[in-house]
Amino acid sequence: MKRNSFLLLLAAGFIALIICFGPRGASAIEGEVQASKPTEVKIDPKSFDELVGQYSFAENPDLVLSFFREGDKFFLQATNQGRIEIFPMSETKFFLKVIDADATFVRDAQGKVTGVLWRQDGQQTPAKRTSDQPAIDAPIAFDRREEMIRMRDGVRLHTLIFAPKSQSETLPIIFSRTPYGVGQSNSDTINRRFRELVRDGYIFVLQDIRGRYGSEGQFMMNRPLHDKRDRKGIDESTDTYDTIDWLVKNVPKNNGRVGILGVSYDGWLSAVATIDAHPALKASSPQAPMTDTWLGDDFFHNGAFRQSYGYEYVKEMETSKEDTSVSFDKDAYDWYLEKGALGRITELNNEKFPTWNAFVAHPAYDDYWKARGSGNYLKPTHVATLVVGGFWDQEDYYGALATYAALEKFDKSNHNFIVLGPWNHGGWNGPGRGLGQLNFGSSTGGYFRAQVQAPWFSYYLKDKGKLDEPEALTFQSGTNQWTRADRWPPSEAVARQLYLHQGKILSFDKPETSNAQESESYFSDPANPVPYRKRPIQPTYGRGSTWYTWLVQDQKFLEGRSDVLTWQTPVLDHDLVMDGDVVAHLFASTSGTDSDWVVKLIDVYPDHNPEEPAMAGYQLMIVDEIFRGRYRQSFEKPAAIVPNQVNEYTIDLHANNHTFKKGHQVMVQVQSTWYPLYDRNPQKFVANIFLAQPQDYQSATQKIYESPRYPSHLTLPVMK
Repeated sequence: MKRNSFLLLLAAGFIALIICFGPRGASAIEGEVQASKPTEVKIDPKSFDELVGQYSFAENPDLVLSFFREGDKFFLQATNQGRIEIFPMSETKFFLKVIDADATFVRDAQGKVTGVLWRQDGQQTPAKRTSDQPAIDAPIAFDRREEMIRMRDGVRLHTLIFAPKSQSETLPIIFSRTPYGVGQSNSDTINRRFRELVRDGYIFVLQDIRGRYGSEGQFMMNRPLHDKRDRKGIDESTDTYDTIDWLVKNVPKNNGRVGILGVSYDGWLSAVATIDAHPALKASSPQAPMTDTWLGDDFFHNGAFRQSYGYEYVKEMETSKEDTSVSFDKDAYDWYLEKGALGRITELNNEKFPTWNAFVAHPAYDDYWKARGSGNYLKPTHVATLVVGGFWDQEDYYGALATYAALEKFDKSNHNFIVLGPWNHGGWNGPGRGLGQLNFGSSTGGYFRAQVQAPWFSYYLKDKGKLDEPEALTFQSGTNQWTRADRWPPSEAVARQLYLHQGKILSFDKPETSNAQESESYFSDPANPVPYRKRPIQPTYGRGSTWYTWLVQDQKFLEGRSDVLTWQTPVLDHDLVMDGDVVAHLFASTSGTDSDWVVKLIDVYPDHNPEEPAMAGYQLMIVDEIFRGRYRQSFEKPAAIVPNQVNEYTIDLHANNHTFKKGHQVMVQVQSTWYPLYDRNPQKFVANIFLAQPQDYQSATQKIYESPRYPSHLTLPVMK
């Protein structure tokens, strides 16, 4: 849900350019780094010349660091990034001021410079010198124009307009709206963020939405649609309409066509822009849009509250008109647990944050949430749409699937498209060669931006090229290849049932015999909840946070916990390919009167894995989800669970395109806590969990059934 901040970051043992979504921009990070700032020294500028050139990383050849000099200043430019000034600590060691990183150049026995050691956040990675000529990407110069554009109700929105200085022809407009602040944007920002689009030639427009940063008015999280009977009523779609109307009339040399795109909150803004859209809006790319924050995006999943994310994000967004950072003096797991109950955090907030107040007032899926869920009100549109999502998006994967599905219902012109890749939240804006320990073998993000997104916008906004876009383009992990389909999910997938069996076995055969023990059981203790990622757990957007890659963390860190049940297949003797939506049908009981159920589908790599030694024995989550038991009958009307009664819970684990390779195993895990991302269920029915007190929390015995009478299973979309 957060803003893009383009930085060099160290990931999975090698340098990767990723999009870091966080409330803290470069200035905040710079402030932290300066607290332990290295000492800058003077050197002879000419001594730097023997260091000039290109340096590449063995595990990420798409990323090249180019070092060069301009007069007495020294610069670093990474692939697809702007130049960054570096400062000497010695004649062979240089540091950055914008992030905590430095580069130490390495010589061989003959004194020749052969490489560089890149250090960042305590990790060091070598890069080999591949050329003595730097690859300097000259940026396009833009004229920056600042406007306060008046909306129909008189409120003015802060807007930046960037037109190429060398513009000689009429150009379309690429528009992006955000709550995360645009005031610091300049030509470098545009070149960095929209590199592939810049090459094609556009006018770029960035805007603070109402109530945020430089814009007037009152901010409202996911502002619902206005009453159509009110001619001066406003919402995000009307603000988009009014801005586009002003732009096409007042920006010189525009061709009368506009495209809009954005990630997360900005993706939701791009989706709602298609509602009663301005005629000039021809193309929209909602990317990881926060489509429904109760059903499956940022704040709730199937009624289970995303406690750490909800608390920290709301505090960041609603403490002031600009972002506020959140920090803890200890492991976040302990900080939340020591509060004792969700009600204590409600007391701590003291009604300061409107969105938290809404959580408390509307714990169930009532009209408040429905009015803010764009999947409920998207409608037929003339605007072509390119929906983008990541299979391991830690924030808004549900939103991509739901937005595509909502628009697809009305798509009679075949101009609704979806791209799903092996990415975390916004990962397609980086190289996308890997995620955590995963290596996808190619720059999936670069491919998307250059071969899909840029031609798509060019087709709809410039009438250039031939549209070679399948309706669904998805990346198949395991085999690491792109697949094309004329619909999503693909029609070739066949539903097969993968059953839980006694003895902790998974099989496509339905259980046929049973004995006195029909179930496996575990003890769920709210005082000892299962962590959702490896500890220590940092603030969501805090320094060093593993939030961005937690969905691909090795699940072996949970081995030994008795409150996590595991079933798995024998070693596969052939590849198993699934492409589409996975649904869990869980027959379960609890000794309490409320319960959460977490189901995870996992690919278990072989212990001996010479092709990928780093993945030996790895347990990779492919799909997963949580479900709050009180909503088993209705999301609108929660109801207590009858203790020890067997109920069937149908849980949509969402979709992936993945190959479980020969020699791997398929695993299913079930648990009842995922902490502190999700608040603990008291396991006793209370009217409003946001008001729960410590005495409301109780332990419970959970049973998962695996018999002919109660055949718990997962429905997999297996490719023929």
